[in-house]
Amino acid sequence: MNLEFLDEVVIKVKSGDGGNGCISFRREKYVPKGGPDGGDGGKGGDVIIRARSGIYSLLEFAFKRYFEAGRGGHGRGKNQTGKKGKDLIIDVPVGTVIKDEDTGETIADLTEDGQKVIVAKGGRGGRGNQHFATPTLRAPRIAEPGQPGEERRIRLILKSIADVGLVGFPNAGKSTLLAKISKARPKIAPYPFTTLYPNLGVVFFEEHDLSITVADIPGLIEGAHEGKGLGHRFLRHIERTNLLLYVLDITLRPKNSIAEDFEALQREIEEYDPSLLEKPFIVAINKIDIYDSSCRSIEELKEYFSKRGIPSFPISAKTGEGIDKLKEGILRTWYPKERKATIEQII
Repeated sequence: MNLEFLDEVVIKVKSGDGGNGCISFRREKYVPKGGPDGGDGGKGGDVIIRARSGIYSLLEFAFKRYFEAGRGGHGRGKNQTGKKGKDLIIDVPVGTVIKDEDTGETIADLTEDGQKVIVAKGGRGGRGNQHFATPTLRAPRIAEPGQPGEERRIRLILKSIADVGLVGFPNAGKSTLLAKISKARPKIAPYPFTTLYPNLGVVFFEEHDLSITVADIPGLIEGAHEGKGLGHRFLRHIERTNLLLYVLDITLRPKNSIAEDFEALQREIEEYDPSLLEKPFIVAINKIDIYDSSCRSIEELKEYFSKRGIPSFPISAKTGEGIDKLKEGILRTWYPKERKATIEQII
């Protein structure tokens, strides 16, 4: 189990039981035959799941998988209703999908900070004996027990929320690029699968008073849509992105063409969810700092993408060459739709 990042987990929740109704009779002085005054039991507490910004993993649930709300208080004499059970609020990251583990039903998709949903309702409190008095039964010695709370298994699935998703094969330089354009500090090393979970960074465009979030999605491999290499876990993190940025390695030799890598990445995404190909995307041709004559021609690659109407940007994530043009390309392709300014006014 990765204790730094956890993006899917099953937990068990139980709402509070309702309190029992009370059997009681009035005992005031000079009222020898007081009627029933048993109060109702209190309602059990609800289990509520709430999305909170600042949480990026389901790590809290690595070792604690059972959560229970408070039970309602029992009714008392003098028509006193029992205290309501304490609600239990469970905080999860923004972007968490909640499913019923037994039925597969999607209960909620929490995409905004503070959004919450009741996943288990507290049991109703039982009625006290005052409710059972009739003209022929003036001293009922019966009361209702509280109803038990709901108990269910819940699957929490985290899907990162980011404006831009970096997509590429292992060791293409996505983590280095994220570190260069943002203040994120992902783990970087010259071997495949350095990134084992999505990293998020914020890219600032101070001259335009804009900031966007970028997610470094762990490297895909062929067959990822079938779950190979934890493919499903990786791919689901690009579902919410508004723009895909393909990061390709120029140092691949012609026998393993960079264009073939791009097409393979698109096939994996299409097999997982064809609608993802409808997202806007651009291409970064990375590692031009170590480009030599044995690599495929950059001009040929630019022509390949140009014929298909795909914006491409030769860059070096290590040295920073071409990064400014890439950032401008990101901004031209993606910009906040809620802003009144047109893209021409922004750039």
